[in-house]
Amino acid sequence: MSENALVAVEGLRVEFGSDGRTMVGVDDVSLTIRPGETVCVVGESGSGKSVTSLSLMRLVEFGGGRIAAGRMMFARESSEPVDLAKAGPKFMQALRGAEIGMIFQEPMTSLNPVFTIERQLVDGLVEHRKLSGEAARSRALELLRSVRIPEPERRLKQYPHELSGGMRQRVVIAMAMACRPKLLIADEPTTALDTLTQREVLEVMVDLTRTFGTAVLLITHNLGLVAQYAKKVVVLERGRLIEAGAVDDVLHRPRETYTRTLIEALPKRDYSRKPLGEAASPLIEARNVAVTFSGAGNIFSTAEKKLAVKGVSLAVRPGEVVAVVGGSGSGKTTLGRAMLGLLPLSGGEVLFRNRTMTGADKTTARDYRLSCQLVFQDPYSSLDPRQKIADIVAEPLRHGPALSRAEKAERVRDMLHEVGLAGLGERYPHALSGGQRQRVAIARAVIRNPAFVVADEPVSALDMTIQKQVLDLFRKLQEDHGFACMFISHDLGAVSRVADRVVVMQNGLIVEEGSVGAVLDNPQHAYTRALIEATPTLGIAA
Repeated sequence: MSENALVAVEGLRVEFGSDGRTMVGVDDVSLTIRPGETVCVVGESGSGKSVTSLSLMRLVEFGGGRIAAGRMMFARESSEPVDLAKAGPKFMQALRGAEIGMIFQEPMTSLNPVFTIERQLVDGLVEHRKLSGEAARSRALELLRSVRIPEPERRLKQYPHELSGGMRQRVVIAMAMACRPKLLIADEPTTALDTLTQREVLEVMVDLTRTFGTAVLLITHNLGLVAQYAKKVVVLERGRLIEAGAVDDVLHRPRETYTRTLIEALPKRDYSRKPLGEAASPLIEARNVAVTFSGAGNIFSTAEKKLAVKGVSLAVRPGEVVAVVGGSGSGKTTLGRAMLGLLPLSGGEVLFRNRTMTGADKTTARDYRLSCQLVFQDPYSSLDPRQKIADIVAEPLRHGPALSRAEKAERVRDMLHEVGLAGLGERYPHALSGGQRQRVAIARAVIRNPAFVVADEPVSALDMTIQKQVLDLFRKLQEDHGFACMFISHDLGAVSRVADRVVVMQNGLIVEEGSVGAVLDNPQHAYTRALIEATPTLGIAA
């Protein structure tokens, strides 16, 4: 073990499977982390990033994996370094949380939905620090303040579903740092967060680790975060270490082709898109649209109403891609669903092809719904796991002109070929990668040649290379089929790649709109400038 190292992973090999059908998760991976140091591990999905982090916690064994070779030396203050690869279950149970903390990618799945925030914070403090109930509660309150959660006393009594995504992630950080561990493993901690919340969450994490001198192993596919928060980076490809070194050297002077591929996959503005001429009339238009949600009431009080969209007007022309950006809770998804007729309006109206949809007759309403489609953020939850891919893609054809079985099958084959999934029609969603599932969702939305598509955060959970492929596919399909699109996203890089016009929303209102160049190069509103400044970059000219 090298001098002054907190963690030294040497020749790690992790295998999955048995009975002669072995799959290698990582092979011959080595890395060193020193006290107080932040090391990033990057790579595509399936590269072995999470397997490496879960191996350090010995959690990989709960997923059917086993450490087949290598050492994972961990330095302890009170004794000699310990090889975690050989440590027993009781030792690892005592180590987790106390000396090694972990922040998981999805906070909603790592928090127990039936326990309050207080219970989940207090349990670890009682177990590892042997604090009394009152002392643990006082420490839990202090932790919530340290991660900048407003009204911490009230939040302690709440359940995970009552908090926003950003607040849930802050709670997970507080839990991971509760016992002041020597090593913090953060596995894609900000994937689904908007750029402002992402920056706030990461700054909270960095401030806490600096305060306690905690080392950080950050797992991410976002190279902008690597450039901003780390000193060392390790690049993995298909379970093998491809390149490692100082961040400045690896990201600005990469030696390996794979590393250059990751860097080149960062979304860049498409200057080849020609501005659309003024159309005679919009395809779809929201006029002073307002949407109100009712909160949870009880027998003692009435439900509190929240105005999520506050009198917004927006028009989308035929063939135009309008990006709607903003932080979580800005109203962008609510506006998109309202324009599709999926949410009731509390004010205003939606017009489709110059005809109001409020009180429209059945024929008009049916034409409107058949002409609009939605691509969801998470394809795994929006695809029926019991259906084959071909059946999922064919589903919208049931509602159009009558087609024979052979005609439907041919249309589906053509569509799957167009989205790069030829020959995969007989598979089920679980057998596809995240990028392939998103292609299925796009194929399902486009197969009926809709006039209007709402794409709700379609690439937020994908790694950079897959994201680039899906964005390029989406742009090609939009150009070939000519549908208008509302592209909802918090990723300004993705927006600059596919959009003609940008609309910025904050607190249910449009605060700025204009062409991609005008909004991103010369923002007029303070909120727009904050979004742009919060977007991590490599500092490399496009």
